[in-house]
Amino acid sequence: MINSEIQRPQSLSDQIRLYRVSGSSYFARPDSVIGRFDLCDSLHRLYMLCRHSKLVAGLTYLWREKNICSVLWQRCTSSRDNLESPNMYDELHRPQYHFTAREHWLNDPNGLVFYDGEYHLFFQHNPDSVKWGNMTWGHAVSPDLLHWEQLDHALLPDDLGTIFSGSAVIDWQDTSGLRTGDEKTMVALYTSAGEHAALPVPFTQSMAYSNDRGRTWTKYDQNPVIGHIRAQNRDPKVIWHEPSGHWIMALYLDDSDYALFRSEDLTNLQRTCGLNLPGVTECPDFFELPVDGNSEDRRWVFWGSCGGYLIGGFDGIDFVPETDVMHAEYGSNGYAAQTWSDLPAADGRRIQISWMADGKFPSMPFNQQMSFPVTLTLSRFEDGIRLCRAPIVELERLRTRTYLTEPCRLLPGKNLIPETIHDLLDIEISVEPASAHAFGLVVRGHTIEYDCFSKTISCLGKEAPVVTGDSEITLRFLVDRTSVEIFSGDGRISMSHCFLPEAADVPIECFVRGGELQIVSLRVHELASIWSTP
Repeated sequence: MINSEIQRPQSLSDQIRLYRVSGSSYFARPDSVIGRFDLCDSLHRLYMLCRHSKLVAGLTYLWREKNICSVLWQRCTSSRDNLESPNMYDELHRPQYHFTAREHWLNDPNGLVFYDGEYHLFFQHNPDSVKWGNMTWGHAVSPDLLHWEQLDHALLPDDLGTIFSGSAVIDWQDTSGLRTGDEKTMVALYTSAGEHAALPVPFTQSMAYSNDRGRTWTKYDQNPVIGHIRAQNRDPKVIWHEPSGHWIMALYLDDSDYALFRSEDLTNLQRTCGLNLPGVTECPDFFELPVDGNSEDRRWVFWGSCGGYLIGGFDGIDFVPETDVMHAEYGSNGYAAQTWSDLPAADGRRIQISWMADGKFPSMPFNQQMSFPVTLTLSRFEDGIRLCRAPIVELERLRTRTYLTEPCRLLPGKNLIPETIHDLLDIEISVEPASAHAFGLVVRGHTIEYDCFSKTISCLGKEAPVVTGDSEITLRFLVDRTSVEIFSGDGRISMSHCFLPEAADVPIECFVRGGELQIVSLRVHELASIWSTP
């Protein structure tokens, strides 16, 4: 017979909870400013041993009365094999407001499309492992770009290859002739990665379609729709060009070379032009935006995987660049961004999401995360038109508590520590450097620093220029359990970084070096988890 007892909890301060089972000790510590121990395995074993004993009642007491064990309790009382349970979305390193696959490997966002009240997010996914390989299209839907429901896999490997990246559109006018019911046809164009087929063949471009809101898919019986051109040509991005009445496809070829194709029916595609983005490879996107919101002054943007882009004009056949390659993304982990197709005209936004490539998630059932979605705009500055990125406004719905700082001076050695111990944060800060040489934040043990002389911001080994028009500098930081995304106030630069938390006494603190700093405003918004809120 197993004897069990629980030491009565005293306070929330620094108490370590001790559970005794047959003379063995299990230690747990509540959420604190230095993080949390992952006791999923030990507590699950504890629960399985003692589920019929007084221990369960004791854990219930700690949870309900002291509000310190909710996360651990969920881990204990959920089957470790039941990965579909929403309780399994609170592992130690699971991002809480960034999309992750329920389990296994994830990379590029694919097939981003809106239809009938749902945002569809397809993604590169290995259904069998936390490592890259066996590429399929995973599938999730959301009513609000915040809360996601993962569905069955959409596209699986076949004789033409594994399923690499691509895009999706709604064929509103049934130009493809594939519609069979009342729903409009959702069409996906993707790369068949032939080199990964059972009998290797070259990379080609294929098509699949759905007549039931993306729930089931049929591959086009005359695939591929574009044969092999060169190397590992891949990543088709398709849009509808209303002025010419044609579908336009952007395709990566090799090195820094891309091409545009056009079609009346999505199945017969003709190449119209080629272009080169020095230093940029794969994952093209192609879209039009107004400049400063002026519908009479519009430009086209050709985007590549690492955040490099061109601005220019497009007549339905040729894209003519007006700029050299510029960059919007400067972080270590922002990659393969794509934008949603078919957003309602009443919305009017161009919304983008990225893969936050190569983050580390040790001992987790999943691997890799997406960025938080951003809205793209074009703005005119003294040095020309630039693409700007800012988190979608829907993020504000997750705010639960805000810490506000009145304008104040910050001196070297006198760090400002906001009154929060939360690990999900949206931070907005505006400062006037005064005599400061540098200032910044320490976020979960990692330093983010702005150099007042070089006017650059650095984080985790990467550096980005921050153009300021006056003495005031505005920055924004989105902090999740394993990531930080940085945005300049005007949106011209962004930095996407993944991290594992370092030892720290507080989750965030502000510092200054070399002189004083005037904090104009500081808002620290605590955020709710998308996995536990409606």
